[in-house]
Amino acid sequence: MVDLKGQYSQIKDVVNPAIQDVIENTAFINGPKVHEFQKNLENYLDVKHVIPCANGTDALQIAMMGLGLKPGDEVITADFTFAATVEVIALLQLTPVLVDVNPDDFNINVEAIKKAITTKTKAIVPVHLFGQCANMEAVMDIAKAHNLYVIEDNAQAIGANYTYANGEKVKVGTIGHVGATSFFPSKNLGCYGDGGAIFTNDDDLAHTIRGIVNHGMYERYHHDVVGVNSRLDSIQAAVLAAKLPHLDSYNNKRIAAANKYDAAFKNVPSIETPVRNGDVDNHVFHQYTLKLKGVDRDALAKHLNEKGIPCGVYYPIPLHQQKAYADERYNEADFVVTNQLVKEVISLPMHTELDNEQIEYITSTIIKFING
Repeated sequence: MVDLKGQYSQIKDVVNPAIQDVIENTAFINGPKVHEFQKNLENYLDVKHVIPCANGTDALQIAMMGLGLKPGDEVITADFTFAATVEVIALLQLTPVLVDVNPDDFNINVEAIKKAITTKTKAIVPVHLFGQCANMEAVMDIAKAHNLYVIEDNAQAIGANYTYANGEKVKVGTIGHVGATSFFPSKNLGCYGDGGAIFTNDDDLAHTIRGIVNHGMYERYHHDVVGVNSRLDSIQAAVLAAKLPHLDSYNNKRIAAANKYDAAFKNVPSIETPVRNGDVDNHVFHQYTLKLKGVDRDALAKHLNEKGIPCGVYYPIPLHQQKAYADERYNEADFVVTNQLVKEVISLPMHTELDNEQIEYITSTIIKFING
């Protein structure tokens, strides 16, 4: 699904010395490389504060802790996403409120958000799924009208741009009150282990979060807030600092690969290629995900694996049907889209090293299977 070795071969002359420098200087935690990456990412995103942390799940949890959400507060998020998004809500003893998504772009449905708001609602967590930004202008309007926080789950869309109705462009993850991302190795900007970061333009919130990530300390042994131990280590920061200047190029390569996939499947009625909203840079294709109509998805996945082609089904079971998050409040009639998507979607290899020969082999194998 990803070719990290091929990507590494293109940047090893920068990555290797950077890692070696950390080892020789032994500044493994909060060293110069962490601060360098933090500043560079702030400049790239045009955001006032980037707070690195240990992983993307921590980033979401810490963002919610920083906002001061209390047990019992309701947090609305999408049913069709990875469990980490709802996991942290439950861990903090907040109340997850799962809602349906759009059938075309897989992102959280705005009308479903409106219907789910109660007097206990305190926050919305839109997930920019598969690399495409949710309808943030509408989400922010809803949040403003109901005095709610917005926490962007940007684990899959780092580097994407959101275009407002007036034409203004901003980096995804910097629109809400706070954003969270993951640097898991397979992400568009990935390190060689675990890593994450939190973004905000709110000075006070940034100060609170900086304490939370470091055991609640601003001064050693002075614990001013309840915190956690969640720091990006210097070796991972060195890798990320080396990769960040290539992020736009990486995303453009993913978009180019998606264009080739689109062209190959253009005349196949049983395949729906990913919908793209707005400008070309709105979708950075963390995943290239098809919807299949009248095709045995699981049989296709088995066939692809037999032909040496990786594929993925994200996500086979809706969150509202997971044992950990089941709730008697949920009505299956409210999850029509998600319940259908989990039967139809399949994701194809998507990374910076895909070449024309690989794409031709993948697409022709799929088309032959469908055509019998």
